[in-house]
Amino acid sequence: MPTSRRLADLDSRTFERRLRSDPLVILPVRALEAHGPHLPLGADQIQAEATAMALAERVDALVAPTLPYGSAPGARRFPGTVSLSIPQLESHVEGVLSELARSGVHRILVLSGHAERGHMAALREAADHSMRLHPETRIAVLSDYDFVYELRGKESPATDGHAGLLETSRVMALAPSTVGPDRPVVENRRSLFLPGSPTEDEWPESVMGDTRPASAELGQRVQAHVLTRLEATVRALWPA
Repeated sequence: MPTSRRLADLDSRTFERRLRSDPLVILPVRALEAHGPHLPLGADQIQAEATAMALAERVDALVAPTLPYGSAPGARRFPGTVSLSIPQLESHVEGVLSELARSGVHRILVLSGHAERGHMAALREAADHSMRLHPETRIAVLSDYDFVYELRGKESPATDGHAGLLETSRVMALAPSTVGPDRPVVENRRSLFLPGSPTEDEWPESVMGDTRPASAELGQRVQAHVLTRLEATVRALWPA
């Protein structure tokens, strides 16, 4: 067993020995993005890294350094958001995945803390191209929010979304010191079927939903659900 599950903590020879057991490597991805007046710009990273480390303990995996930027065009007009273009993100992620595969990693889980559609499409294209170049490597791509949002209509209103009740509660559970006192209530009035980014009238703050009932207790339930679903997904993709 490695002394650390963080890939960056291992020396080269320890990593080489670890490859003999064909480890799963989890690659967290974030977006630096506005999350309202109450959550940090790095909320996606907080969630993705905490989830990756907890999942690694459950499935005996290694965790690669987090890719720090993503594509977040909808939030570009809010201060602090850094949004790569789809081609920029795809190229960067493909380079990282291909280098991991070249190094001898045959199982990779790309775990994104950001679930915007274009962002996820770029990650999937990067994984597809990398697997074509390295057919011995299998790469799965998902967002933890694929599972968080299974709880909409159960633990939150069905309209809950970005920096809303579920996400606020989750960050309260994982990194309470980063959560501010504001509890915004914001309705996103833009149709899902319209291309492009919402206007200020359609989305006045980088939040979707009513955050007033948020709590760490709810966040703990959300995180437990996410980890259960992730573990089952990984074990189905790569049976022991």
